[in-house]
Amino acid sequence: MKKVAIHERPGWRQYAESVGFDFHTFDGEAYWDESAYYQFSLQQIEQDIEAPTEELHQMALSLVPDILADEQKLRLLEVPEPYWDWLAQSWRTSQPHLYGRLDLAYHGKGPAKLLELNYDTPTSLFETGFFQWVWLEDQMMRGQLPQGADQFNSLQDKLEQAFATMPLRQPCYFSCIGDNIEDKGTVNYLLDIATQAGIDGRFLALEQLGEINGQLVDADDFPVQAMFKLYPWEFMLREEFGQHLLTSDTQWLEPAWKMLLSNKGILPLLWQKFPNHPNLLPSFFESPGEASLRSGWVRKPLYSREGANIELIDPQGNKLTVDGPYTDAGFIRQEFYPLPKFDQSYTLIGSWLVGDSAAGMGIREDNTLITKDSSRFLPHIILD
Repeated sequence: MKKVAIHERPGWRQYAESVGFDFHTFDGEAYWDESAYYQFSLQQIEQDIEAPTEELHQMALSLVPDILADEQKLRLLEVPEPYWDWLAQSWRTSQPHLYGRLDLAYHGKGPAKLLELNYDTPTSLFETGFFQWVWLEDQMMRGQLPQGADQFNSLQDKLEQAFATMPLRQPCYFSCIGDNIEDKGTVNYLLDIATQAGIDGRFLALEQLGEINGQLVDADDFPVQAMFKLYPWEFMLREEFGQHLLTSDTQWLEPAWKMLLSNKGILPLLWQKFPNHPNLLPSFFESPGEASLRSGWVRKPLYSREGANIELIDPQGNKLTVDGPYTDAGFIRQEFYPLPKFDQSYTLIGSWLVGDSAAGMGIREDNTLITKDSSRFLPHIILD
């Protein structure tokens, strides 16, 4: 594993905007960064990323029936009680799931460590599945990369196959908050893939979702038979229309049971069930009134995204915190594990699954140890 400088492609920004990648730059700062790439060996990918990704995924799935059968676990995860039976029904009826991302700390050797699961609303999908693959092909064609270069990236193909074979009601609505540029880009990408797979897909801004007699409806009052929503389940349950989730005959992507695995409380539950697993870090639920965070530990909210409201103190006592809106739920504590540092940046690996299969990898960089929504995305190659 190493970082290699490379010349940017001429005109890549114009191309990005032509294919809907409007969020390649945030507030004047680069989000997509192709001034360098990360290089891995095939053995590193297959043994240290791909295989552990699928093993960790199966471990996480094994927790779902454990949680559903244990009221204490449901309360630890702060799942509202009125939704317990509805959530369990989504699992018992094997409601299909589409995708997820594991965030891993990996130094190029030794076991990758799971930092968290993003199993409900993972983003950086378009960048991973499409844009970095185009970068690879372009740079090989320009002679900037060796002809034998490859990429851990079957994400787009597996998503199309999933949509083609999934028992999904139609039409299927694809939804997010309408003015969120990044979320809209991800939703449009999935909508395009689903359409190519033969799905009757339609965009519906989440704020246009209505209700008639307990059934969720679109802007024209037609029943919503199926919906992919890029919006957190924990928000959905607490919205004004949350009560209608229980009565609406709607098929959801992701299914309701996925909210258990997107909760950071899954990390201490994994540690309880699989103690000392080489890919896990010691993690525990925070007790009310627990003492201040000690050196060598990280404090994370049960519900948090893009690094928000995370606090860490490294073994040397250096403290780092990120503000955010996730202050109304419990916290967990996870043992600190350093991200690798290349140049002046800390590097995080996002390992993707489609269904139950590993499907690709995206890399994020930040100037700090906490990866945020503004952290840069860099492409990668495999070269032996």
